[in-house]
Amino acid sequence: MATQTFLQYWLVSEFILPFFLIFFIVFAILEKTKILGDGKHQLNTLVGAVIGLVFVSAVFPKQVTGNLILFLTVAIVVIFVGLLIWGFANGGDASIPGGVKKLAGIAVIIAVIIAVLWAAGLKIEFFNNLFDFLFNSGWSATLWTNASFIVVIAIAAALIWTGAKAAGK
Repeated sequence: MATQTFLQYWLVSEFILPFFLIFFIVFAILEKTKILGDGKHQLNTLVGAVIGLVFVSAVFPKQVTGNLILFLTVAIVVIFVGLLIWGFANGGDASIPGGVKKLAGIAVIIAVIIAVLWAAGLKIEFFNNLFDFLFNSGWSATLWTNASFIVVIAIAAALIWTGAKAAGK
């Protein structure tokens, strides 16, 4: 049985966290823009606190903000995974030709879309049938083994060819 942390209590999740979120956002905006004047930290604090308290007293804005924050966190994780995969595909090597980078970028985008669909638990029958056809058939192990060898050889040949061309040979 999972235990409940203090962050899951209704008082924290419905009032304290939304209040602090709005308070700090309003305070930061007021400090940065200096709308109320330069050096008015106490006034910025009071305005941020009042707006934060008004915000937590309304139900609908908290729900909208909560949904947006959940979307933001998922989007940040998806972007992080995409950039991580792109870093592995790119390898930080500037000598990789532009066509290979574009192909790797397309592959990363497709991989991230498929990963998000899988992580969200979407049961799309077409993808399930396609997955079974491509990876669970009797012939699929041989196909993917041979395809991976061909891809590795093609990449090695392309890198050797572009390296030789860049060296002027």
